[in-house]
Amino acid sequence: MDLNLLVALDALLEENSVTAAADRLNLSPPAMSRTLARIRRATGDDILVRAGRTMVPTPRALELREETRDLVRRATAVLTPVRRLDLARLNRHFTVRGHDALLAALAAPLIARVGATAPNIHLSLLAESAADRPDLARGQVDLEIGADEPDRPEISSEVVGADRLVLALRRGHPLARGRVGLDKLIRMTFVTVSRRGRLHNAIDDALAEHGLRRRVIASLPTSAAALDVVSRSDAVAVVAERVCRPASARLGLVTRRLPLELPPTQVVLTWHHRHDSDPAHAWLRGQVRDVLREATDGTAKGRPATGRLRGSV
Repeated sequence: MDLNLLVALDALLEENSVTAAADRLNLSPPAMSRTLARIRRATGDDILVRAGRTMVPTPRALELREETRDLVRRATAVLTPVRRLDLARLNRHFTVRGHDALLAALAAPLIARVGATAPNIHLSLLAESAADRPDLARGQVDLEIGADEPDRPEISSEVVGADRLVLALRRGHPLARGRVGLDKLIRMTFVTVSRRGRLHNAIDDALAEHGLRRRVIASLPTSAAALDVVSRSDAVAVVAERVCRPASARLGLVTRRLPLELPPTQVVLTWHHRHDSDPAHAWLRGQVRDVLREATDGTAKGRPATGRLRGSV
């Protein structure tokens, strides 16, 4: 079925004239006559018949007129780019998954922004899973937030900020006073943040360059859990400074600069590229981007990339 026949049929039924319909569709009258012949064969009806010097629609054509007009209007809407997003009426459900510290920094301001501007949008904020899963590609997650840039071509991403890693410890910790040097650092007992349960990370690699090792006694799946342990023991943890600052303050923790040269941890948004031109998804990305830039130092400007995202190692 050639669906272009619907457009021609709509023009013929609107104009009741082969010549006028041809002008409307920028066709020659002979070409329009051939199209009318094809419509007649497809429908089994004459559609337009001559009555003196004019043409009039058949009863079947009159039955088809409104339905044809509606089909053409709807098809045109499907193939026309969305020019304006009506946030007040937008009814969508978005699932956002990410590192717990980033979600903690994001949740309250994002919910407030969305509620004030697009009250019919619903959000599901999910924690990272222990295993890498293609949930973005499957459509089960709309947006992920973490620290890694992608490595899969069908996944788009944007770096929206960066945060410095610092040492968090309880205020009364025996080693909390003063500057923390390498000698003091390796005397501390660490808990790590790892969704996979890893005890070794970039801190250990940096210490190994100095011929040093640290003591790691446990891994925890989230920054919140690690900071809670730190607040109630002499264990310490390395966390992102700005995004973890509210949780550290609530728990009465102090932070110290690390005596190691470590790059800032990135804040990366990732999504499946099928959402690249979706106005509603682009609006949500913009809201998330703005909130996370405020929560981090914002020095890493947004730039496109492709790949997979995960937050903690």
